[in-house]
Amino acid sequence: MPAAIAPIPDFPATHLAFRDDAYETSLTARVIGVHEHMLILDQTIFYPSSGGQPSDFGTITRDDGVSFPVGDLRYLDPAKTIVGHRLPESEDPADWANRVVTQTLDFERRYKLMRMHSALHLLSVALPFAVTGGSVGTEDGRLDFDIPEAGFTKEEVTEKLNALIGRNAPITERWITDAELDANPGLVKTMSVKPPRGAGRVRLVEIGNPGEEPLDLQPCGGTHVRNTREIGRVAVTNIEKKGKQNRRVRIAFA
Repeated sequence: MPAAIAPIPDFPATHLAFRDDAYETSLTARVIGVHEHMLILDQTIFYPSSGGQPSDFGTITRDDGVSFPVGDLRYLDPAKTIVGHRLPESEDPADWANRVVTQTLDFERRYKLMRMHSALHLLSVALPFAVTGGSVGTEDGRLDFDIPEAGFTKEEVTEKLNALIGRNAPITERWITDAELDANPGLVKTMSVKPPRGAGRVRLVEIGNPGEEPLDLQPCGGTHVRNTREIGRVAVTNIEKKGKQNRRVRIAFA
């Protein structure tokens, strides 16, 4: 478990640039604060660990050329609006205050996470049961389902999942208010991870063609590809019984 973070002071929200364009690989920002040896920038290209998706990797480089590797990022407030970027212990936070920095993303790794995260959304369509947990990886991923009896094979789920991927459906986003989400609780598939509240709105990720019934529509703050065809073929590698009604379904890139 990550170390506890002290209560966050009153910083402005970080502009989450990875939501504007998940394919962007470089971004300039300004350091607006430091909290618990974590830099707070006015905007970030890096996704912080949340919702089963791990933190991005990359580098942050100061305007005088000093840089450090990025890998430990997290939201510092319950509403998930302020992002902290962990400095190495060898770095003095005072040296970074108010500096202009360049963020460079390890996009090869990010793109694998985008593909896998989108594939897991479609897995929740292939298996339309309540999701109790999940994890996104660069080579594989999993979802845990609340299923009394499985009644299906790895091969059957693989076939259904690849058929959905083969639909070449756009993956887009839109926003609704907290009140709209309250009025449509069925949008939340993941029982163990609730959408962050406090910002007044919730991001929905939609898979499907305009004018048609969506293949999938659910709250999500993660990064995704633009079209299901980018996912590529996947295979269900394991279906494991984790409890009386819990089945863990793991998938990997084929």
